[in-house]
Amino acid sequence: MDRATALYSCDDHLDLRAVPPDLWQSRLPRALAAQGPQVAERDGAAVWVCEDRVLGGSGRPKGDSMLSKLSAIGRAGIEDDGFRPSNPKLRLEDMDLDGVWASVIYGPVALGFPIRDPALQDACYAAWNDWAVEEFNAVAPDRLCVLAFLPHHSPSAAAAELERCAGLGHRGAIIDVFDIDLGDRAWDRLWSAAASTGLPVSFHLKGGTSPKLHYDMGKWKSAAYATVLPLQLDEPLATMVFSGALERHPGLTLVLAESGVGWLPYFLTRMDLEWRNLRDKIDYAPAVPPSELFHRQVIATFEEEELAVDYIPHLGAASCMWASDYPHTDSTFPESRRAVEEALGALPAADRRMITAETCARLYGFPL
Repeated sequence: MDRATALYSCDDHLDLRAVPPDLWQSRLPRALAAQGPQVAERDGAAVWVCEDRVLGGSGRPKGDSMLSKLSAIGRAGIEDDGFRPSNPKLRLEDMDLDGVWASVIYGPVALGFPIRDPALQDACYAAWNDWAVEEFNAVAPDRLCVLAFLPHHSPSAAAAELERCAGLGHRGAIIDVFDIDLGDRAWDRLWSAAASTGLPVSFHLKGGTSPKLHYDMGKWKSAAYATVLPLQLDEPLATMVFSGALERHPGLTLVLAESGVGWLPYFLTRMDLEWRNLRDKIDYAPAVPPSELFHRQVIATFEEEELAVDYIPHLGAASCMWASDYPHTDSTFPESRRAVEEALGALPAADRRMITAETCARLYGFPL
């Protein structure tokens, strides 16, 4: 692979279905293992169970062809028992096929991994973070970066785990932004830790947040739900801006994962308008326009957007990162090079390189 033209994908996935079945049971303390995530058989299917609740399936369902058709791996005609994405060597083979040098990988927390008990949540997230560093990223640290999970039951727990993960060698983290009150200044503890460690914090889309739509495989609701999904990051972004979290922590870098870019020019303009109209009438307003805070501290990720070349100049190339979204249905794998050329070919070469490689490499410590 020619590193000078190789792609760096800033948002790929390792979903719960592909997680090694023994990951948590082999790492959790004995006192917590019984309630922790484990694979069991229910109605003839292998499923993940935690706290006596079924969280989702494990591996490839028996006799199921729909998942194979929806998976980018299946579309590419590659054999997959359901666990291929969690095998770092096989994952590297797929990256080589796709012309992708480095991959930032989001685990199950990205799409929902509910653990209610705080002590169990801490232990399970720590077990994931240890596994990610020791058994996955370590296979090719210049190419693989599974992100750390941060507990969301308390700011102090999240900050402590972020600091621990920085010491382990993690290069970024994700927190379930839909389960915390971003406007609460108690979370400054986490933003301060992120600024001091230099680790970017990601907010990712999450299933189950729409009051009326949900992903119903093979049904029309799947298309409707996937269409509106990126817009759910509008409220977290507005909260981080108008609550002062970004302004109080200028060293914090926030990644809006899988947000897309199309809605953001309007949204930044709207935030700036409200800032101008209300800044002398409300109890707090940033000292600078929201769009300036965005350009300074926020990076949005996107995959295929037909009008990306029109939107990106409004945001700035430095505020955008390309992603393959491997192995999801929307993934550009194994045709990412073609997809990038079609979507971004009209941009200046320097901007394309920044979007598809340089910013990701700088943010996550990959070599160029």
